[in-house]
Amino acid sequence: MELYYNETEKLLNCLKNGVSAYHAVEQASAQLEKAGFIRLEAGTPWTLEKGKGYCMDVFGSSLFAFHIPASYENGMPVRTAAAHTDWPGLRIKPCPELAEGRYEKLNIEVYGGPLFYSWLDRPLSIAGAVCLKGQDPMHPETRLVDFRRPMAVIPSLAIHYNRDANTRLELNAQKDLLPVLDVLPPEWKQDGYFHRLLAEELQADPEDVLSWDLGFYNLDEPVLYGEHTEMLSSPRLDNLTSVQGCVSALIRAAEADTFSVVMLFDNEEIGSNTKQGADSLLLVRLLEKAVLSLGGSHEDFMNSTMNGILLSCDVSHAIHPNRPDQNDLTNRVFPGDGVTFKLNSSQRYATDIQAAALAEGVCRKDGIPHKSFCNRADIRGGSTLGSMLSAQLCIRTIDLGVPILSMHSSRELMATADQKALTDFIAGVMME
Repeated sequence: MELYYNETEKLLNCLKNGVSAYHAVEQASAQLEKAGFIRLEAGTPWTLEKGKGYCMDVFGSSLFAFHIPASYENGMPVRTAAAHTDWPGLRIKPCPELAEGRYEKLNIEVYGGPLFYSWLDRPLSIAGAVCLKGQDPMHPETRLVDFRRPMAVIPSLAIHYNRDANTRLELNAQKDLLPVLDVLPPEWKQDGYFHRLLAEELQADPEDVLSWDLGFYNLDEPVLYGEHTEMLSSPRLDNLTSVQGCVSALIRAAEADTFSVVMLFDNEEIGSNTKQGADSLLLVRLLEKAVLSLGGSHEDFMNSTMNGILLSCDVSHAIHPNRPDQNDLTNRVFPGDGVTFKLNSSQRYATDIQAAALAEGVCRKDGIPHKSFCNRADIRGGSTLGSMLSAQLCIRTIDLGVPILSMHSSRELMATADQKALTDFIAGVMME
């Protein structure tokens, strides 16, 4: 019971502070450094020592971390867990100020595939990264920013003006999803309003603000509910549950005699084909660099991966209480069923029969609650990092995660006990 609440508290902290991909990496790095992991820079020479752990952020919104056992030998199989730091939402465009009469609005673009209606009438804040003028043009200063207070609302259209709203709701991203920051007095000058607001928040000169990667986030707090607080309703469960599970498991695995790795990628929600995404050579290059820095060869790197295991960690769909017909006929997962293993014969999920058997064996050995998940035969499910990474690394892969409801809403729902099952499984594989 103590571990159960411990993992819940860690997840709540992650959800409250991981308000952008940059902040998710920042809070993950802080946990690892507190546990003794040494910070590295991706683009510098590495001097690694056995028996120590290392971590680094990559391009600000991705993270690579690993622990080298004291008994490390070249070619040792790697135990890798991967997740993503981003989620669907609304990002702020450059030159975003818009005026509609006295309304001050911001121009946005949609990131990933959010449920539009779930963003209406919510208190929204702003977070992300901002680049300021540095010592020279080649070295701008990057700062994280989190307004941590209500900054905007996207008002829904009253049902009096849309009588079909409860039967047919169509939202146009460019027209209907523009957040309202303020209603300004007639004498106020609206040009550059957000630019000045951002500079004031950073305590910087407006002329020094060069660029940003900022998004809105649902400011509603995570809440536990149910007779025994067994359910968690929160923004960003997809995929901060996996981020926290990977970090917690890696810290626990530092006590084991295994070569354990965590990779947290950005941009999964938009296809992963970016320099900091899973559909790149990022993990391949960082893993090989670690092996070479330990005196290994390219062949040792290949042996480490081909004999290793990759856990692709992302949420799965729990059966819906009001629409159970949308789920598979026999492979049904409820909140509280534990860690979920995702399977698909077309390999949109990368779990093969040997990986599934390995997962079953670890769960039986450690007493971890678990279920298998499949999509309906006539519904094409989403994809994960697993297929991309397993193909790049030629590594056996398990796709897994916690079952949630309301996926891609600005607020999602899960069972708190499943976070412990997820963490226990990742740690169990890393330490096996």
